[in-house]
This record gives sequence, C-alpha cells and structure tokens, in this order.
Amino acid sequence: MKSFFVALFVFLGFTRALSQEQNSVITTAVPFLNIASDARSSGMGDVGVATAPDAFSMQWNASKYVFSVANSGIGLGYTPYLESIISDIALLSGYYFKKPTDRSAFSIGLRYFTLGDIELRQFASDPGMITKPNEIAVDGSYALKLSPRMSMGVAGRFIRSDLKFPQEASIDSRAANSFSVDVSAYYQGDFKSFPAFDGRWRWGLNISNLGPKIAYDANGQEDFLPSNLGLGIGYDFAYSPNSVLALSIDLNKYLVPMPQDYNEDGLLDSADLAEFQQIDFVSGILDSFSDAPGGFSDELKEWRLGLGLEYTLRKIFMLRTGYFTESKFTGSRRFFTLGSGVTIKSFQIDLSYLFSISQIRNPLENTLRFSFSFNSPN
Repeated sequence: MKSFFVALFVFLGFTRALSQEQNSVITTAVPFLNIASDARSSGMGDVGVATAPDAFSMQWNASKYVFSVANSGIGLGYTPYLESIISDIALLSGYYFKKPTDRSAFSIGLRYFTLGDIELRQFASDPGMITKPNEIAVDGSYALKLSPRMSMGVAGRFIRSDLKFPQEASIDSRAANSFSVDVSAYYQGDFKSFPAFDGRWRWGLNISNLGPKIAYDANGQEDFLPSNLGLGIGYDFAYSPNSVLALSIDLNKYLVPMPQDYNEDGLLDSADLAEFQQIDFVSGILDSFSDAPGGFSDELKEWRLGLGLEYTLRKIFMLRTGYFTESKFTGSRRFFTLGSGVTIKSFQIDLSYLFSISQIRNPLENTLRFSFSFNSPN
C-alpha cells in the first residue's frame, strides 16, 4: 500500500533534480520520453542516435530503419523505475517496423509509463482511494533512403499524461494531451579496409519532441515538452566477420528555455513565472541557445554527453558498456552502464545495469533492465 508522500516524491523527482544547488535547471513535462526504453542503448550510456539500427530505433532515430538488415522486426522493453523505493513503477515499450522496399520503412511504437497504485487519504481514518496515474506516447514514423548511404525520416507522436488526483468538482483537473514531431537523418558508410581491420563511419541527427506546450487544467501553468537536439557519431571496427567493436558518441541538448531569476527557494516569483509562461514552444527553441545565465560557457554546459561501446562476437553474443554525464542545468546525472545480449536465430534478448556516480541519486540506479526483439529473416 502506497502513501501520498511516496507519490509526491516521485512527481517532484520527474521535474526537478533533487539538489539545493540547482537554482537554474531546465525542466519539462512528460520526462518519461527521455528514458531509454531498450536495454541495448541503456547498456551503452543512453546512446542511440547513430548506433546500428534495431527494432527500437524509433526513440533514437527513425531514419535508421531503412538500413536494417531485417525486413521487419518487433521490440519489447521493460524498465523498472525507482525500484529501490517502490515496486510497481515502470516503463513498458513496444515497437514494430517494416521495410516495404529497400529504400523505405515505416514503424509504429507505444510507450506506457505507469506510476502504479497510489492510495490517497485526507485523514488517517479515511478508507482511502486508489488512483493509477500513467503516461503514454503513441508513435508513427516513415523513413526514406535518399542515397545508398543516407536516409531521412519523420515521426509523429501523440502524448497523454494522466497524473491528476481526484479533486473537488470545482477544480478543473484533467489529463493533459499534446502531440509532437521528430525529424531525423542517418548516414552509414561502406566498410573500408585497413591493415588490422575493416572500418566504417556512422552519424545521425534527431530533432525530437517538437510540439506545443502541455497543460493539466484549463487556466493553469503550461509546461514545455522535452524537445531535444541529438547528434551522434560512431565507428565500427570489424576485425573479422565474427568480431566487431562499435564505438558511439551522442551529444544532446534540450530545445527548451531556462527559467531565469529563481529565488533562494528555487522558485520563480509570480511576475517572472507569468513572463516565462508567455513563451511559446517555437520561441522557446530559439531562446534555448542563448539564455544560459553565464553566457556561452554555460550554454556549452547544457549539452549532455553519452559514450558507448558494443562488442559483437560471431553475431551471437554482445557485450556493452557506456558512460553518461550532464551538468547541473540538466539534472546532474553521471553514471556508468553495463549490458549484454544474446541472439538465438531471429530472437535477441538484452540486459543492462546502471551505476550512478553522482551525488544526486538516479531513479534507475542499480536497476536491471530488459528488452526482447525479433527480426524476421530476409
């Protein structure tokens, strides 16, 4: 049985890093969209913009699907959240892609973030009321190969965030809905021979979650979606057909303005909040490149860095590791990851584990994450 205070801790953790030093932090609605939904990418430091394509490419870069070796595939993921505190909060995901031709691909996806059963009481003697807040994103994408090595894609996303608690009838509380689009590109070069190995470059671009702000009541505060600019680069070292090492690097930046003039309690006064609320999402994207309090040096600190390694042996066994870091402006997360995978015929099972090295506790710390995929033979 869960208390309201546990739920309150969870919700606050979604929107603000738990540090008194973070008085200028970028916050967004529906941050579950930024949680890696597959164990492959989460095992490589949340890297995925320019990794080799798989069934979960929708979240990272839908353009990659047209370079998939398989003609179609299905991916299912399970990520426990705050597992050390509560047992029924998790992100569930499912994806399907299909290549009708060698030059095109479409995909659909679903992410469901459940916050479990929460018992609400006004007084200790109340019988209690159970509520089940949740968030959901439904995706669809289309990708087209523009050349033998280059592709582009576009994705649309419907978002529903139902975090409301039962309220008095006089209060207009409701589930929040919005939509967003992604625009992406991907390049995968040909292998070139060197004395010790064959190698090829990969790079990717994904501008994601571009859409209007989201509100939970008719006249209340509107929050920005987690719009993001993702840049990725990678290189494959093929020492033999049975031994491949892939190195991938991602840089990400929120396309969301940073609130200014926080008071000592980390809050905006009413005038500053009203001014911040007037910023629309298009203006917010433009402002995000020039609104850091310390100028250009602080703008550079808004970029988040992910490094990932994946070693594949005989196209059957995969070993992975990664590192992720960000500044106080975007959450103060720093962690290492480990992952592994095994392929049996057309089936693949992946696992990952996260070790936080930040003073701010990570909700995914010491969590084992799973994903499963099936790729149809050609």
